[in-house]
Amino acid sequence: MKVFYCHPTTILIGLLCLLSTCWSSTCMAKPSKIKTNITNGIVNWVYDGDTLQISGIGVVRLIGIDCPEKMGSDRDWKFLKMGCKDHNTLRASTKNTIKRVIKLCKGKMVQLQCGGDKKDHYGRMLAYVWLPDGRMLNRTLLREGRAIVYRRFNFKYKKDFLQLEQQARKQRLGIWHQLNKKALKKQVDYSAPPNK
Repeated sequence: MKVFYCHPTTILIGLLCLLSTCWSSTCMAKPSKIKTNITNGIVNWVYDGDTLQISGIGVVRLIGIDCPEKMGSDRDWKFLKMGCKDHNTLRASTKNTIKRVIKLCKGKMVQLQCGGDKKDHYGRMLAYVWLPDGRMLNRTLLREGRAIVYRRFNFKYKKDFLQLEQQARKQRLGIWHQLNKKALKKQVDYSAPPNK
């Protein structure tokens, strides 16, 4: 059996070379950027049912849903065409929805999942918002009859959202509480405003 002898200096130089190679290729390399569309933040403010202020992120608009506005707007016709009773019902729903969203998430850590388009034309982040209990806020507002589905654009959960909206209408929840049978049977397409 042959025994090889290496001078300690040779061993030390070899180890230093090995360590420097390892150090430069892994430790000193720039960290890889993992592309993720999920982030977390604390809800600081609730502007309305579908718009939140998230710490470290900014203003976030919930993807795929539309809640009635605080003041009457040119979007009210969508809700009315679908069978919501009147403008007063929409304004009352807005107040109740803001209170509900505050209760569900203000001051709490939420998880945000961006959709295909990261921002809308106002610069707001577009996201699905997951509550601390694991429910999606977007779905919850539809399920409770506090929102309608934004039909103009395609998005990941659109089919699911349409089913939730229809269930809320059938159960006459939220803005649909005085929905008549005729409006319930009517399939609504509001891609363009009604003729005036």
